[in-house]
Amino acid sequence: MSVDGPVLVFDSGIGGLSVLREARVIMPGRRFVYVADDAGFPYGAWDEERLRDRIVGLFEGLIDRHAPALALIACNTASTIVMPALRQAYPEIPFVGTVPAIKPAAERTRSGLVSVLATPGTVKRQYTRDLIRDYADKVHVRLVGSENLAGLAETYMRNGFVDEAAVKAEIDPCFVSQGGEKTDIVVLACTHFPFLVNRMRKMAPWPVDWIDPAEAIARRALSIVETLPGGTALPDEKDRVVFTSGNPDYSAMRLMHGFGLTSG
Repeated sequence: MSVDGPVLVFDSGIGGLSVLREARVIMPGRRFVYVADDAGFPYGAWDEERLRDRIVGLFEGLIDRHAPALALIACNTASTIVMPALRQAYPEIPFVGTVPAIKPAAERTRSGLVSVLATPGTVKRQYTRDLIRDYADKVHVRLVGSENLAGLAETYMRNGFVDEAAVKAEIDPCFVSQGGEKTDIVVLACTHFPFLVNRMRKMAPWPVDWIDPAEAIARRALSIVETLPGGTALPDEKDRVVFTSGNPDYSAMRLMHGFGLTSG
């Protein structure tokens, strides 16, 4: 670890850009390296053990190359299964994960009906069910595992358009009417999903509060970074992006350049 090193933001694809966007606002003195594991995307259908081994193995090279001050896992699916293994393998690096915002949803709901919109991988993790048991036992929580929404978000961010009917089909199971009450909060438990939230609002059958955890994740990272010395970026140092495939398509690179990221 280098205390003056960058914050490394890791995701399976472009979803972690929603976290990077917030992190840059609250940590303007830090450099960032964004890592998109496009060679492994999507994570939702991966076997747990294989995905854990893959990510832990990737981080060996990433740490050697970039010497980060902190690593932020901007992916719910990865965070729910790989954080203990990463911390054990690389104890010198502070890791911050991303978990579904079930606790704040349970605190805010008025109807008592909350939905968690996630990938199938996050839905089936015991970690997610433990969060519900520990923080939301007084409300009804519906887990909705979307097979296609992360891919739709990738398409939208790369190309600027998305099939709104397909978005509607993915979010419809989140909306529940029960005992005269309706779902009033949907937790966006995948960092890809906030990029589609305007389309989700348009296609929703009634208004709800969509909880995007990006700011809370970034602030958690800040609370750790603030304990480290240094952290002032030099004017000529650029934030960088790394694709694990080594061969991203043009639309992906154009998107990263739009976020001020250079290859390296």
